[in-house]
Amino acid sequence: MNRLSSLKATDILPVDGCSGALAGRVWRPGIGPCVVAMREEGVFDISATCSTMSELAAQSDPAQVVKTAEGERIASLDEIMANTPSDARDPSRPWLLAPVDLQVVKAAGVTFAVSMLERVIEERARGDASAAAAIRTEVLRLVGDDLSRLRPGSREAMALKDVLVAQGAWSQYLEVGIGPDAEVFTKAPTLSSVGALMDAGLHPKSTWNNPEPEVVVVVTAEGRIVGAALGNDVNLRDFEGRSALLLSKAKDNNASCALGPFVRFFDDSFSLDDVRGTNVTLTVEGEDGFKLEGSSSITKISRDPEDLVAQTLGPHHQYPDGFVLFLGTMFAPTQDRDEPGMGFTHKTGDIVTIAAPKLGKLVNRMKPSSDCELWTFGLRALMTNLASRGLLKAH
Repeated sequence: MNRLSSLKATDILPVDGCSGALAGRVWRPGIGPCVVAMREEGVFDISATCSTMSELAAQSDPAQVVKTAEGERIASLDEIMANTPSDARDPSRPWLLAPVDLQVVKAAGVTFAVSMLERVIEERARGDASAAAAIRTEVLRLVGDDLSRLRPGSREAMALKDVLVAQGAWSQYLEVGIGPDAEVFTKAPTLSSVGALMDAGLHPKSTWNNPEPEVVVVVTAEGRIVGAALGNDVNLRDFEGRSALLLSKAKDNNASCALGPFVRFFDDSFSLDDVRGTNVTLTVEGEDGFKLEGSSSITKISRDPEDLVAQTLGPHHQYPDGFVLFLGTMFAPTQDRDEPGMGFTHKTGDIVTIAAPKLGKLVNRMKPSSDCELWTFGLRALMTNLASRGLLKAH
């Protein structure tokens, strides 16, 4: 039996349940993808008010719309969740989708200077503890004993760059980690993300890969951050490690972008400051009995979410339908899974749980991308569907 099928609403909702403004998307058989509001009484279709999540996010107060929009009750969240895993699905009943649609899916990388610098120190020292200590001493002399204070592009960051360049330890990852320009890339095509309780994909040729637990902010075309969700920026360490030019192959594969379980829009109970203080936890549970746990605290991020958004959108680039942005992670698993020194990599069937108190839990099962549900419902299909339902509106 698929372990995902046994999960209940209380397993994935935030600690305060449905008291916040929680919105998502559900596939309704015979109808298509619907924007929904999660309420104590059940899951309500509010597509007549906002036909897409992009339209909902663009409202002046999306949280208020989620709480007050009228709509048909589809079912309980428990019922919809039980029908979401692909191998437990009755196609005549509704199931969860990723809670974004027209938004472009962007991601920021190397946004945590602390873990980045330690990796550079370890790489440069090549396992020699005395060498690592000497490099760390020089770093601390320049930036102080709290590396979390290092701000990309600052005078201190550029001084550190000079030291590392002189020692032959500079890299392209350090350039985007502490230099003035953030790494922002397109994680996945529009509409290709998978949601909670769905299979997430790994390229079948990858032999070294890992989950990346992250907070994902929801941004309007004007650059307003209006909400957040959880995400798994599934990463292939072997592909990207061979060449940074393989980033797109390392990041963008069928089902390799997981988002959810819902978008929580900002209101009196949840704000951007809550995002800044979020601690994201990760659990990986394998069919072989292996268990991995970790965490990533947004309080240690080197680039503020508003700075990352400003580097993504502006006169240099526009997103008319808005975008969602993965903020990055400080978590990089090194725990050995099989042979000593081989580190961590996924196995088929791993259950990955990414959690944060006010955002709930995003739970997915890992499979080769070629074994995950194929992505077949694209932009043309969505527009045709909305038109047939009379939901396309003139603006």
